[in-house]
Amino acid sequence: MLDLLPDLFQFADGGRVQTANAWPRRRRELLDQILDVEYGRLPPAPPATAAELLHRHDVPRFLNAAHAQYRLTAAGERPVSFLLDLLIPAGPGPFPVILTGDSCWRYVTDEITLSVLRRGYILAQFNRLELAADNGSAERVSGLYPAFPEGDFGALAAWAWGYHRCVDFLLTLNEVNPRQIAITGHSRGGKAVLLAGATDERIALTAPNDSGCGGAGCFRIQGPQSETLADILRGFPYWFGPRLRDFIGRETELPFDQHSLKALVAPRALLTTEALGDLWANPTGTWQTHLAAREAWRFLDAEVRLGIRFREGGHAHTAADWTALLDFADAQFRGRRPAEPFDANPFLSQPPAFTWSAPAQTG
Repeated sequence: MLDLLPDLFQFADGGRVQTANAWPRRRRELLDQILDVEYGRLPPAPPATAAELLHRHDVPRFLNAAHAQYRLTAAGERPVSFLLDLLIPAGPGPFPVILTGDSCWRYVTDEITLSVLRRGYILAQFNRLELAADNGSAERVSGLYPAFPEGDFGALAAWAWGYHRCVDFLLTLNEVNPRQIAITGHSRGGKAVLLAGATDERIALTAPNDSGCGGAGCFRIQGPQSETLADILRGFPYWFGPRLRDFIGRETELPFDQHSLKALVAPRALLTTEALGDLWANPTGTWQTHLAAREAWRFLDAEVRLGIRFREGGHAHTAADWTALLDFADAQFRGRRPAEPFDANPFLSQPPAFTWSAPAQTG
C-alpha cells in the first residue's frame, strides 16, 4: 500500500492553500484536472430548462402523495428531452428532495418509497439512460451526443449533466426547499452522482452508493479482488473521457485520485454508503479516500457535513442504505441527531495510507 495520495492543498505551481479564501482556486484547479483527464468536459448548461406537466394525481398506496410526471427539455440548437417523475408528500411544503437517476434499474422499491415519503421528502426519479445509452456500441448516437457532437465527455458526465437539469427544474417548484436537494445513485449511477455533486454547488447533499472504481474508490490503493483502472476501461471505456486510458499501469502519475473528486463537494454534505462484502467496489480504497478527503472538510470547518457508512453484504442499493441516507439528510437538513455515527472505521487495524494533513489557516 502506498504511503501517499496526492495532496489536496498543493497547487500545481507548488504553492500551498493557506486560507479558506484560497480553496475555491484550488478547487477549480482540481476540477479542471479531473474533467480533462477522467470524465471529459460536461456539456454546457442550456439557456433554459423547460418543463411540460404530463399528468398529476394522488396515489393512495403512497400515503396520498401526489405523483407528477414532467417532460424536461434543455433548450438549445438541438434540444434534449427526458422524463422526470416526482412523488410529493401530502401536506404543506416546501419539502427536501432526494433525486436519483436510477429509475432504469428500479432499485427504489415500494418499501423505500414509503420510507422516503414518511420522512417528508419528495422522491424524484429519472432514467439517466435517456441522456446516454449504457452500451459501448451505441453510446454516441443517442441522448446528449447528437446535441454536442464535438464533446469528449463520457456517459458518466452525460448522466451527471442530467442531474443538473433536474436541479434546474426542481428549483422552480414551490413544493421544493431549494437549499435541501440531495442526490443518490448506485454503482455506475453512484459514480455519476459523485461527479454531479462535485460539479454543481446547488446540490446540498451528495450520496453515492457502492460506486467503486471511478467513483468513491481509489485508483492507487486497491483492496483484495477490487476493480482496477485497467479492468473498468476494458469493460466500460465509454463511461470516461479518452485521456484516462493513458494512465493504465501509471495510476501513481495521476495528478489526483478520487479523494480529490470527493473534496470538490466540500463544504457541502457528502455521504458515502458502502458494503463490506462488495470487494469489487474496493471498500478498502474507499475508506482511504474518505480519510484523505476529510482534510478538506476539516480545513473548511465543515466536518459535520461529511459521512460514510459501511454495512455487511454485497453490491446492492438496499433499504439499509436508504435509511442511512435519510438519517444523514435529517441530520443535515433538520438538525436531528443520528442513532449511529457516520464515520465509524470498519478497518480498525488498517492505518491511514497518507501522511499529509490540512494546513493551519493563516491570515
